[in-house]
Amino acid sequence: MVLEIAEFDVRPGAEAAFEAGYRSAVGAVRESAGLLSLRMTQGVETPTRFVLLVEWESLQAHQAFRDSDRFPVWRAGIGPHLAQPPHVEHFINVD
Repeated sequence: MVLEIAEFDVRPGAEAAFEAGYRSAVGAVRESAGLLSLRMTQGVETPTRFVLLVEWESLQAHQAFRDSDRFPVWRAGIGPHLAQPPHVEHFINVD
């Protein structure tokens, strides 16, 4: 299992539009083979910061999504509201 953590900084005032864009586009991710779980969170202290937590069966499963025709749908939903490109990293369990 690989945990993808993506941090999104949203333009101030665009939080609700980002959430609506996320809801309209998240199905493109949920249809992906190898997806185990997905959760979007919003910062309490910094409400313009959102963190996406995605569990994939493998790094290859995430890359397959990125290479698919579903990825542009995903980015079209959230991309217009971003203040900068997202920061994305992948993690594995150590236990």
